[in-house]
Amino acid sequence: MRLVSYRGEGAARAGVQTEDGVADAAEILGANPVSVRQLLAEDRLGELRARIEDRALEGVPAVPEPELLPPVPDPDKIVCIGLNYRSHAAEAGIDPPSEPTFFAKFRNALAPAGAAVPLPAASEKIDYEAEVAFVVGRPSSELDAADAPAAIAGYMLLNDLSARDLQFATPQWMPGKVFDGSAPCGPALVTPDEAETPDGISFALDLNGERMQEASTTDLIFSPAELLARLSRWMTLEPGDIVSTGTPSGVGSVRDPSVWLKPGDEIVISSPTLGELRTTFA
Repeated sequence: MRLVSYRGEGAARAGVQTEDGVADAAEILGANPVSVRQLLAEDRLGELRARIEDRALEGVPAVPEPELLPPVPDPDKIVCIGLNYRSHAAEAGIDPPSEPTFFAKFRNALAPAGAAVPLPAASEKIDYEAEVAFVVGRPSSELDAADAPAAIAGYMLLNDLSARDLQFATPQWMPGKVFDGSAPCGPALVTPDEAETPDGISFALDLNGERMQEASTTDLIFSPAELLARLSRWMTLEPGDIVSTGTPSGVGSVRDPSVWLKPGDEIVISSPTLGELRTTFA
């Protein structure tokens, strides 16, 4: 399944992306309005899939012109992993870490596919980072890596936009990671059965039509399952929490000359299994 969130009656509602558009998840289930986070917290994805397999979609009309939101617009946590691709660690001249390096973003950072993100006035060096993120599907604490895949609800694309001048102004990275719209994501949350193997998701980033990053999650230092297991030993992860797994080589800051985003630029992150995440900048 490909789950989306859209604005309906003033609230975020869960939908299923189909060939005909977006079908409301609550109508498929014959239930009250429900959000993606509620679906996960109530463990109803299996029920939703079963209803679709029973042809329940045939009686549900497509939502007319839905205003799409980030697939999970209200996560409790947004955890981002740094230096998790061997190629990116190499281009930065840093040895691969022995433990995951992570930082946080907040809900203000989330932006949907197709958004126009204003570049922050506080920075002159905004960089792109194409990433694959996963969403936690159940409460997760003290997981073993072998049990972690069952706790992953699905995968999506995410652009970890970074203000490099702010990021490296202090020993902590977060000042450069938290500006409004700094985490465009989507276009949908793709469940593991459609995302294929999490250790082999390919994706690429084009800036104004020029290929800048291209990689596969086979190059990850810590796999999604290992990341979830390790993070769950440090804190409890909740349904709807987002974990973005890091970026490969090709970021703008290490190019010669450096490439910084400017108003009017367009970034498209694409994946054969996860779709297309398009973002413009103002």
